Amino acid sequence: MSRKTLLSAAAALAAVGLLASCASGTASGDAAGSDEPITIGVVGAADEQWKIFEAKAEEAGIEVEIVDFQDYAQPNPALTQGELDLNQFQHLKYLSEYNVAAGEDLVPIAATAVYPLGLYSKQFSSVEEIPEGAEIAIPNDPSNLARALLVLQDAGLVVLRDGGSAYSTEADVLPESKVKVTPVSAEQTAIALNSIAASIINNDFVTDAGLEPTDALYQDDAGSEGARPYINVWVARADDADNPAYAKIIELFKETEVQDALVAQSGGTAVLANQTAEELQGYLADIQADTESAQD
Repeated sequence: MSRKTLLSAAAALAAVGLLASCASGTASGDAAGSDEPITIGVVGAADEQWKIFEAKAEEAGIEVEIVDFQDYAQPNPALTQGELDLNQFQHLKYLSEYNVAAGEDLVPIAATAVYPLGLYSKQFSSVEEIPEGAEIAIPNDPSNLARALLVLQDAGLVVLRDGGSAYSTEADVLPESKVKVTPVSAEQTAIALNSIAASIINNDFVTDAGLEPTDALYQDDAGSEGARPYINVWVARADDADNPAYAKIIELFKETEVQDALVAQSGGTAVLANQTAEELQGYLADIQADTESAQD
């Protein structure tokens, strides 16, 4: 990922309705021969991989439009309502949370990478230096919040009820924890560093804090099997999943120069992923089943 707050069910549906009322037409990538550009929603359009990708698409005679969003809440509703053809900003667990909350069926069609989730500070240079009772900001969307809490637990800063899980919340932080956690929107975690001890920050927003991914005091293991829910993906509407135009787009993105830029943008921390659409959709089905069970 390679990226804001996951909408609650009501908020998600409200946002979808708002986008529907504002939509000026359907997305343009319905067929490989369309004269309209294929629109791709991202968070971080200025990243080098997108510049290289756009140049390669132009060389291939494929017209694309990269639509930049400032937070995570908007690209999925925009895709659902046909304002985008594709988006590429989220991991499978975030997509699962959206589909369950909004009652939608967006699907992953290709993998990009897994990004570690890291703990950053401007005041302290190691986890051990963080004092008792210090405040740490974490992303407040459910998928990244739970992951952030697990990172903090692994770092020895919090203790979670029943050992923690992919569905832990701030209410599961036990009193014997060393620090206090404050959930904020993902893009605010970087800003919060100016006033608190540390933050868990998604890769998309690390540079907003004037930091590099390699500055993390602690991070999870992006290459582990447990990181499967955090595989970042290309996403389409279910009825467009097999669009041949989109397959060409993904081929271009997988070219070495683009992939090298993606890894460089992550500070060398990204672990490239190559699962098939079928594998990803199987993972998503399992994750969504777990998400639904956790909400029962």
